[in-house]
Amino acid sequence: MEKLLQNIINECYPYIKNGEVATYIPELAKADKNEFGICTASHGEGINGVGDYKKSFTMQSIAKTVILLRALEDKGEEGVRRLVGVEATGKPFDAFNYSDQALKSEHINPMINAGAIALCTLIDGKTYQEKFQRLLDLTRKIAGNPSLDIDEDVYLSEKATGNKNRALTYMLKAYGIINEDAEEVLDCYFRACSIKVTSVDLAKIAFVLANRGMDTLSGKQIFDKNHAKYINAVLMTCGMYDGSGEFAVTVGVPAKSGVGGGIMAVVPGRMGIGIYSPALDSKGNSCAGIKALELLSKELELSIF
Repeated sequence: MEKLLQNIINECYPYIKNGEVATYIPELAKADKNEFGICTASHGEGINGVGDYKKSFTMQSIAKTVILLRALEDKGEEGVRRLVGVEATGKPFDAFNYSDQALKSEHINPMINAGAIALCTLIDGKTYQEKFQRLLDLTRKIAGNPSLDIDEDVYLSEKATGNKNRALTYMLKAYGIINEDAEEVLDCYFRACSIKVTSVDLAKIAFVLANRGMDTLSGKQIFDKNHAKYINAVLMTCGMYDGSGEFAVTVGVPAKSGVGGGIMAVVPGRMGIGIYSPALDSKGNSCAGIKALELLSKELELSIF
């Protein structure tokens, strides 16, 4: 497996030049666009990684996956569906114009910023500090890494410059989708996006999703298998921003990207994949990362279609 992964990195490395690191969050602009790592977690093969697969980076939008899981675990599918829909918007992840009419819950999904921000309000906890801690604890649990924590510099950078997310939150309040303190909700969301992971952590999280919530190492069911099914379906249709349809055709597995350069891909029943390459395309997806997943999917026949 490592030889295959190294060959893929070698073949995909030139695609880095097609992208640039995110700059709208100042701390993310400090990333080295030439870093590139892949890690897989699978039955039989275990954990295999090459390149910069141990490099730490922030989850950014990949955290939306865990936010959705935490909300499902706390409020159930019915509670989640009352707040957000499941249809792809076909628009950028931070867009405002989801509908020509008044904004309704069904116009947003859990994998765009507005949807994930709204879902933070469903997490159980007396305070937003407690809500975030429960979210972080769940991330640590499914990654099998109790040391996961936030990157304080990225968190503060996002909080200082995240005015578009701030505007989205007040838009949600204006349309009555959320009713809680906007700044407290945002703080939880910014902290979630700032959780530091490696490609190994992403591969492990994806592998638990691939096994419908079960940790195959311990044989324990970490979360409801129906919630894993729900999340994987949403990742398939909405996880790669407004490039999800193209990704479904070329790669064909549930996945979530983040502007920190990460991609987490779920191969149901088979494998979890974590990739880090911070040079992004115009949609906010890793250029080399998407190409690597395309080649890996073809080589191992990973597509679910």
